[in-house]
Amino acid sequence: MRAIRVATGAAVALVAAAAGASWAQGGGFGTIQSAPVPPGHAFYFTRGIYTGFGGRRFGSWATDWPKADRQFLIGLTRLTKVDAYDGDNAVRLDDPELRRFPLLYMVEVGRMDLTEPEVLGLRGYLEAGGMLFVDDFWGAAQWANFEANIRRVLPEYPIVELAPEHPVRRGVYTIDTIVQVPNIGNGCRGGPTGEYGGNVPYLLGMSDDRGRLLVLISYNSDLGDAWEWAEQPCYPLPFSNYAYRLGVNAVVYGMTH
Repeated sequence: MRAIRVATGAAVALVAAAAGASWAQGGGFGTIQSAPVPPGHAFYFTRGIYTGFGGRRFGSWATDWPKADRQFLIGLTRLTKVDAYDGDNAVRLDDPELRRFPLLYMVEVGRMDLTEPEVLGLRGYLEAGGMLFVDDFWGAAQWANFEANIRRVLPEYPIVELAPEHPVRRGVYTIDTIVQVPNIGNGCRGGPTGEYGGNVPYLLGMSDDRGRLLVLISYNSDLGDAWEWAEQPCYPLPFSNYAYRLGVNAVVYGMTH
């Protein structure tokens, strides 16, 4: 934690906008799976490739990828002193290399349909010290599908709301209020912020018997769109601010626990 330098208030908003401008200048998109990452960095923002109802190839796992990932990394390195690799890093759940990376980000998990090797790979990753961070799934039907799949991975641990005093909410940034972050279209139109009947945002988790957070769950919210489109003048900065703050807290928790 001593290596973390914190930017607060307006500085987070400025970083969010600057991250978008940097991406716009650099541009580019990834392939089905990221190339092997170069060694030597303390942190690699890692996205989980999972089997969904449409298979793995450019399925739901790839929503907002790679722009959201790279744009978040620009913000992370400007807001903190975390030594982060600046490229994307998409890895299959059944790839043994996954255990190299302390934090795993997965989106649209309401559409996943994990294979048995993926279930075993994800459980082994979490038991070895990794943390899963899920985002961008909405409403009762998507929740039911996510819960059915994550119960196959971790049947023994309950899903609970994270109290205000939880370390993820009292990390680099203090998160008193759980914000519903809308997609780019709804954000620029001025609402609604919810989708598929998911009108109340939740921040939940699954922890092991020692209290270490294994799964961080951002439900009824779309942090990835807030990272991806932070540079758009029509997208409200309070949503981007919240998304970057929660993302930074998740990274630091994953690296230090």
